[in-house]
Amino acid sequence: MNIRSHTDNKPVVAILTMSDSHGYFRGNQQNFEDIVKTGQKMGFPVYVVTAKDLKLTEDRIKGFTLNDEETWEQQYFPLPQVIYNRIPQREDELRPAVRQKIKECMKHPSISLFNPHFFNKWHLFEWLRSSKATEHLVPKTKRFTSVSTLQKMLERYPCLYLKPESGKAGKGIMMLRYQRDKLLPYRLKVQHHRSSTTYKTRNLYRLWARIKSETGSARYIIQQGIELASVNNRHFDLRALLQKNNKGLWGVTGVGARMAGSKSITTHVPRGGTIEDPSKLLSDVFGSEMSAVILNRVRTTAIIIARQIEKASGYEHGEMSMDLGIDESGNIWFFEANAKPMKFDEPHIRKRSLKRIFQYSEYLSNQPKM
Repeated sequence: MNIRSHTDNKPVVAILTMSDSHGYFRGNQQNFEDIVKTGQKMGFPVYVVTAKDLKLTEDRIKGFTLNDEETWEQQYFPLPQVIYNRIPQREDELRPAVRQKIKECMKHPSISLFNPHFFNKWHLFEWLRSSKATEHLVPKTKRFTSVSTLQKMLERYPCLYLKPESGKAGKGIMMLRYQRDKLLPYRLKVQHHRSSTTYKTRNLYRLWARIKSETGSARYIIQQGIELASVNNRHFDLRALLQKNNKGLWGVTGVGARMAGSKSITTHVPRGGTIEDPSKLLSDVFGSEMSAVILNRVRTTAIIIARQIEKASGYEHGEMSMDLGIDESGNIWFFEANAKPMKFDEPHIRKRSLKRIFQYSEYLSNQPKM
């Protein structure tokens, strides 16, 4: 089905991405295929458009859709009523021309755009700390700016994490431990692709120099390490996918679990983590009854967090994923939220998530533009 054969009164939905000099467009092609196929099945006119081709003053826009052979085909399409922002990289979104285009979409009287920007870790923690409902969920976090900040944090917390403010999929994360009884008490574990190396020193200034050589010019935060629940000495965290439904309300599309690789600091799959069943892992640690209680609390907490992030950001969001940790006492901790969630590998979550994009798009198109 293509847009021309569309008869239902469904809004025109465009998926926004970047052009590619070698092919059609950049981004996760399989993801775009799944989104377009789902939209077509649900009767939505849907296409992929690049920031360069999205000309808001034109009646017809050049975009891509899947033809009957399920291959990408370039056609002209009507102006979208809803734009789903899937610009793949932060660097793309920071380009002045792209920022300007997003701004124009948001000001346009007949277009609704959701998920306008990637999140910044520091801003997320600030937003959550500013509300009574969420401040207790955030580990102690400081900007990584000086030796004295590092020293003060180490005096309070024996384990710290250093994370890039604009990181993705666990890239650039380091773990630092201070073990007072050791000859070389400072232990810095640096994450590589699927392994890590540990640097040891007795001198705080040497440690600082080493960290600075790892971080380069990137902005980092420094965060209290939480002793997470673990199974077979491998810690795990939970990934919640939150999306708005056909009534414009936040809901939990699904919760998955990720377990850290044996040599990994983080639980991210590209870094050696594995996909697990959250109920099973939680039952192994806390028992099946408590596992159900914790998972319910996770769902409720995730919605409270999503509402606070959206309110504090000042922008309309239609979805976000978040990483939540459960410590050994069963407390929930917030680590990360992503405004452009990667596709969930769990089939039941994936299927529901694709439908939700269009249910929310339809809701948005029926709302008067603020």
